Amino acid sequence: MSDQPEVHQIDAVGLVCPLPILRFKKRTQHLPSGTRVEFLADDPSGRKDLQALCEITGHRIEWIREENAGVTRYRIRLA
Repeated sequence: MSDQPEVHQIDAVGLVCPLPILRFKKRTQHLPSGTRVEFLADDPSGRKDLQALCEITGHRIEWIREENAGVTRYRIRLA
């Protein structure tokens, strides 16, 4: 068994506001605190929405990477 916790991936590519954030909230609501999540989205308002959600919930964005075709990958640690 690995000491590194699993990273959950949530793909919201192709979804437009508010669906990416709603998918993130639904898929993370039962995950324990400290879980790491990689969230992929291509909605232009996604970064602002995700940052606002994290401020409200206490989740922490560890890093943000721009990928191909306008997709952004976020690593988030859940509060």
